[in-house]
Amino acid sequence: MSLTKSRFMQAACAAALAFTIVAGPVPSLAETAKPSAASDFADVKIGADVSTFTLDNGLQVVVIPDHRAPVVTQMIWYKVGAADESPGKSGIAHFLEHLMFKGTKTHPQGEFSAVVSELGGSENAFTSSDYTAYFQRVAKQHLKTVMSFEADRMENLVLSDAVVAPERKVILEERSMRVDNDPGSRLSEAVNSVLYANNSGYAIPIIGWRAEMEKLSAKDAIAFYNRFYTPNNAVLVIAGDVDEAQVKTLAEETYGKVARRADPPARLRPAEPPLPGHRIVRLSDPRVKQPSVRDAWIVPSYTTAKNGEAEALDVLADVLGGGATSRLYRQLVVTDKIATSAGSYYSSTQLGPTDFTVYAVPRDGVSLDDVRAASTKVIADIARNGITDEELARAKRKVLANAIYAQDSQSTLARIFGSTLTTGGTIKDVQEWPARISRVTADQVKAAAAYLDANRSVTAYLTGKPIEDGNKS
Repeated sequence: MSLTKSRFMQAACAAALAFTIVAGPVPSLAETAKPSAASDFADVKIGADVSTFTLDNGLQVVVIPDHRAPVVTQMIWYKVGAADESPGKSGIAHFLEHLMFKGTKTHPQGEFSAVVSELGGSENAFTSSDYTAYFQRVAKQHLKTVMSFEADRMENLVLSDAVVAPERKVILEERSMRVDNDPGSRLSEAVNSVLYANNSGYAIPIIGWRAEMEKLSAKDAIAFYNRFYTPNNAVLVIAGDVDEAQVKTLAEETYGKVARRADPPARLRPAEPPLPGHRIVRLSDPRVKQPSVRDAWIVPSYTTAKNGEAEALDVLADVLGGGATSRLYRQLVVTDKIATSAGSYYSSTQLGPTDFTVYAVPRDGVSLDDVRAASTKVIADIARNGITDEELARAKRKVLANAIYAQDSQSTLARIFGSTLTTGGTIKDVQEWPARISRVTADQVKAAAAYLDANRSVTAYLTGKPIEDGNKS
């Protein structure tokens, strides 16, 4: 299974469940892509018919026409996530996501969701480190209805301690289920706290630290809402059987009446200082049946990278660990037979610096150190000798096919543009991405591999028993 997380596939799978916290690697959608030359994609544009305009109150509106069915998806993206939270208030972005369903001055709790259900539609919401988003999918004749409801809760949310206290219990239980009772998630929190050192804000868990979550109040939520949930800090994406003129009329009649009530501060994502050396994180839990090891590095995101650098990292992720033809899988699983799985992923879509991760699961009787040593050797070979023309062509085909196939879903396209626009990118960046991937060279991939220095990583060991001296599994 490929775990390459290009900005497109990361966006495509960002919100699988209601109240989803965006985290973790995402499977590829194109393991069986038909062979073709990467140059075949050079003239392809993602969302070629996409248009945009801005309302007088500062709300950016993006229109993605898709006339295959009389259906429309509305997504409202706020440029705020866990990395924007104030010290001591971790989890407030995700908590507010829950509380946005608690009713407004105009509509009581549950009415919005009930109307969406009665219309035969669906809804969802999700939070990441850099953004929070809400969406509905309905028949196109109901678009104004959901736009009116969403515009209403952009400015008229009503919260009280009586409403907030039960929902705080919900998010605490969610943390127990998703993190506290999941050794892999606990390990990820530990890795991030070391990797990011809390400088860029990405060390903060999206769901929050339990001790801080327990103290979140209605006052905290309203203050966060008033500071960030303003039209000039949001992007509205409408995808489906519509055109720009229709959407502009509806947007002006609904969102256009929402007043700007804040000027959010600049979003700071300071560069992380280089790790002073190799760091190791260990977590043992009796519930772990299969030990694993992973290495993580700070690397540039699409927002912070130099020209071509992020694209090369996308290609590197596939060459290195993108499925059964990748270097890691072929060496560790097929040739050496010391691992049952191995791969890599690049979390490309962040406003600030991001991470690149390599992982492996050893076969019975093989130590985690031996598996890590083998994967380190594979990485070092790419950094020293580069990749073959065949590997480059195959990886580019797969990465590009993923993005091309993602356009088959209007909600996926909406997520691609929404996540890009809320993390420092532009519509042009999305549209021209295939051409940029097509231009990636083997030398650029080799240079990207230099970021993966074994002496500058955070290595994480997950075992089902205490790790003895020597880090053996």
